[in-house]
Amino acid sequence: MIKAGIVGGTGYTGVELLRLLAQHSGVELTAITSRGEAGTKVADMFPSLRGAVSLNFSDPKDAPLSDCDVVFFATPNGIAMQQVAQLLDAGVKVIDLAADFRIKDVALWERWYGMTHVSPDLIAEAVYGLPEVNREQIRKARLVANPGCYPTATQLGFLPLVEAGCIDLGHLIADAKSGVSGAGRKAEIGILFSEAADNFKAYGVPGHRHLPEIRQGLARAAGKAEQQIGLTFVPHLTPMIRGIHATLYARITREDDFQTLFEQRYAAEPFVDVLPPKSHPETRSVRAANTCRIAVHRPQGGDTLVILSVIDNLVKGAAGQAVQNMNLMFGLDECSGLSQVPVLP
Repeated sequence: MIKAGIVGGTGYTGVELLRLLAQHSGVELTAITSRGEAGTKVADMFPSLRGAVSLNFSDPKDAPLSDCDVVFFATPNGIAMQQVAQLLDAGVKVIDLAADFRIKDVALWERWYGMTHVSPDLIAEAVYGLPEVNREQIRKARLVANPGCYPTATQLGFLPLVEAGCIDLGHLIADAKSGVSGAGRKAEIGILFSEAADNFKAYGVPGHRHLPEIRQGLARAAGKAEQQIGLTFVPHLTPMIRGIHATLYARITREDDFQTLFEQRYAAEPFVDVLPPKSHPETRSVRAANTCRIAVHRPQGGDTLVILSVIDNLVKGAAGQAVQNMNLMFGLDECSGLSQVPVLP
C-alpha cells in the first residue's frame, strides 16, 4: 500500500483528493494537514466522506509526512517550495497541485507570481505532470508539478495541431470558462452566490498566471521558443460550481484530416475522449470524472479550426490528474482509482 499524505486538505482540491484516494485500493491515507482545523475530524468538515475517511486533520509540524511514500500539496502558491526539499531528502515523492514548479524560467515565475522562489534548484528537476505528454518522465520523477486547470484543457485541445505543425503558432486564441470552484474555497466578494450566480464575466484579460504555463507547454510541443507562441488567453467565470469549457481557435497553415489527427493522437489515452464530428461537449459530461472530452470543428470549411475541450477543473484539472501522476510514479495501473463515471444531471 502507498502511504499518502495531503498538505492543505481543507480546500476543494484537498477534499477531491480525499474522495479519490479513499476509493483507491492501493493507497492508505496517512496524514492530512491543516493548521486552522488541527484535531477536527475530516468527516466532520466534509460529511460526504463519512465512513470513507477516519483521519483527523493534524498540524503540519506534527504530521508524519516523512513517513509517507507520497505527499500531495493542495496549498496556495508559495507553500510547497518551502517544504519539498526536506521531504525529498527523506525519500518521499511529492506532487504539487499549486504552481510552484510548473514554469521552468525562474525569473518568469517570480514576475507572474510576485514572490521570490526559495527552491529554484528543484525547478529543473520537477517534471510537468501532463501524462499525455510526459508519461515516461513522470514514471521516473521524485517531484511532479501538477498542471493547472486551464492549461490542461487548453494544451490538450491544441497539442495535436501544434505537434503536427499545421497551424499558425503566432495566432492562437483560447477562450476559456470556469466554474466558481476554480477560485478556491474562500470568502471573496466576486465568488459569493449573489455575485456569481446569474452572471458571466471575463477576468484577467491583461494577463493571467496560466498564460506562461500554456505558452511553455505549446512551445515545447512545437520545438520552438516561447516567444514564437502568440497566444491570446481570456478566462471567464461562469455561474456553475465545477467544470471548464475551452473554445480554442487556430488558423490552418497546412491541410490535414484534422478529425483523424486528433483521434490518432489520443487513441491510446485513457482519459482523453475525441468525440465524433459535429459534436459539442458539455461540462456536465465530465463532472466528477478524470476525463477530457474534445471536439474538432472547421466552420464553413474556412481557414480556422475551432476546438472544444471540456474537463472537470477539480478532477482532470487538479486532483484526478494528481492521482493519475501518482499511479505512474509508483508503477500502478494508470487508471487505478479513477474509474468514476461522470455525474449527471
